Amino acid sequence: MSQHTLAAEINQSGVGLHSGTTTHVRVLPAAVGQGRCFVRVDIPSQPIIPARVEAVSQTVLSTQLGKGKADVRTVEHLLAALAGCGVDNARIEIDGPEVPLLDGSAQLWVEAIAAVGLVSQSEPRVVPQLSEPIWVYRGDAFVAALPAPETRFTYGIDFELSAIGNQWHSWLPMFLSPEEVELSSFAQEIAPARTFGLATQIDQLRQQGLIKGGSLDNALVCGPEGWLNPPLRFPNEPARHKILDLVGDLSLLGTFPTAHFLAYKASHNLHIQLAQRILDSKFSSLNGL
Repeated sequence: MSQHTLAAEINQSGVGLHSGTTTHVRVLPAAVGQGRCFVRVDIPSQPIIPARVEAVSQTVLSTQLGKGKADVRTVEHLLAALAGCGVDNARIEIDGPEVPLLDGSAQLWVEAIAAVGLVSQSEPRVVPQLSEPIWVYRGDAFVAALPAPETRFTYGIDFELSAIGNQWHSWLPMFLSPEEVELSSFAQEIAPARTFGLATQIDQLRQQGLIKGGSLDNALVCGPEGWLNPPLRFPNEPARHKILDLVGDLSLLGTFPTAHFLAYKASHNLHIQLAQRILDSKFSSLNGL
């Protein structure tokens, strides 16, 4: 399969989940082989921050990338949208420190990508093959990459709140033609799933300077009596959103290896640890990563 970029630029504005700052984002076509990168256009030097594992600077309730003194936070939903729609190369210009949360999912990003479409580029997309399992864990939480004949993402979560409970979802990426982005399995199954949180944790997180921009309009919130802002888009929307986060985090590899990515009760930190293990492994170095 060839590499792809956007056929035209897309634009979105909104509030960042943690900073509460309103930012504007322009995602533009990029040359073949450039990959995905952020550009802080509000800083005079306009530093370029590559969307790569080595640029990760923080993983507290979101993934943050940095280069020098320039950072950009909560990149995972936008990056998941680009990778899930098959956009290999993109220049992401942003005028602030955090990507807008929008409705808490990747759906609006995917709709914008579908509206402009993709174009094929002159070089092939190199897809590495995983030959042995790689995993990381903390307690009973884990994330693994397992050799498989096709790429698949499976995620499980387990919460004491009965409205969430134990739930799983498994997603098989299916890339259609560049003209059919909105019909892809990512657009249909994963992109609409919104971020979620627990009502009992809101005050504590805000005291820590987090979720300043969070609201019932951009996040699902669950309490002891159930969801505060139903209805859900899927019965297992939280598990699907965790796949969205995992796709965004593993997109920092550049291209997903052919593997079954399996996670349970994991976090951005464990996702990034797995990505680093894949990069460090002799298998990835032998197969094009």
